[in-house]
Amino acid sequence: MPAPSATALNSLGLPKPPSETRVVVAMSGGVDSSVVAALLKDEGYDVIGVTLQLYDHGAALAKKNACCAGVDIHDARRVAEAMGFPHYVLDYENIFRDAVIEDFADSYLAGATPVPCIRCNERVKFRDLLETARDLDADCMATGHYIQRFVGPNGPELHRAADPARDQSYFLFSTTPEQLDFLRFPLGHLKTKDETRALARRFGLEVADKPDSQDICFVPEGNYASVIEKLRPGAAEPGEIVHADGRVLGRHEGVIHYTIGQRRGLGIGGLSEPLYVVRLDVETRQVIVGPKEMLATRFVPVGEINWLGDEAFTARPEWHLSVKVRSTRPPRPAIVRPLSPTRAEVELLSPEEGVSPGQACVFYAAEGSRVFGGGWIEGRAAG
Repeated sequence: MPAPSATALNSLGLPKPPSETRVVVAMSGGVDSSVVAALLKDEGYDVIGVTLQLYDHGAALAKKNACCAGVDIHDARRVAEAMGFPHYVLDYENIFRDAVIEDFADSYLAGATPVPCIRCNERVKFRDLLETARDLDADCMATGHYIQRFVGPNGPELHRAADPARDQSYFLFSTTPEQLDFLRFPLGHLKTKDETRALARRFGLEVADKPDSQDICFVPEGNYASVIEKLRPGAAEPGEIVHADGRVLGRHEGVIHYTIGQRRGLGIGGLSEPLYVVRLDVETRQVIVGPKEMLATRFVPVGEINWLGDEAFTARPEWHLSVKVRSTRPPRPAIVRPLSPTRAEVELLSPEEGVSPGQACVFYAAEGSRVFGGGWIEGRAAG
């Protein structure tokens, strides 16, 4: 008799029928995660929707265009009711405050420019929520992120989304190999956002035309300084605006109002040359400004590295990769030199402007779509 064939893999890569496969879908209330939940339910999976309440519900109800707000919880619940699967709202307010908001405030006060959405994925969604999914006996957890997961010869790999305009790999670089085993990203292969909205209409979802979230959820109107002043009263101490050559050009109302590379709103008009913020000195409360060429950086120290390569990070003296030092910039050629399993010096083959401590430096294959992880920028060195 011929040997029995191996159990066929379902669309999520698991060796059992969809009806026997439990999937927890992280639902923000937006169109992307709603489509993921509806799509998997339509394919016959045992879907459970979970939405996180991340900050004050009363304030959230009045906040538009930000994920995980009160209206979004309501929208996620309506999708679950329409598609016929259970939906739970979990109060993660304390976890979110401790793991994300407090870190955001501390980073700004230290002169860095943090990316709280990455910390939220790293410390809340892909850690605490993922454990909740396991507690619910889920076989995997699915999200609406635009990124791809492929199984390579050495296990699951992270790859950029098929649509470069929607790719969210910069915000997911800290996903660990263990998390990647459990996670699924059903939208990563779609070529355009219009395809996602078309799926939402096909399933009759009321969120089909809902606008994308744009703001950081706990920062109204993008006003970082006002949030930090509420979290750390008295933190915005005044100081001097100083030219890199030592000249005092003016006064400021707090270092937290400035970021590396900023040109507008410096309050030092009347000068013959355009000036940019090139450094923030928290200890002396000085905002140091200079000409644009002073922003150019080639060598970037990076820490807290999460490595997603097949070999150990320190197996080679250097890696020839592409890196992104800002979410809005394309990957650029670089040499990554490991200093330890979690620290490296990154040499940018072409200098980048506005490299800022607190931003992420994400590693990509020199050719192709694979994501090799990344780390956090700890400083900058000119040259």
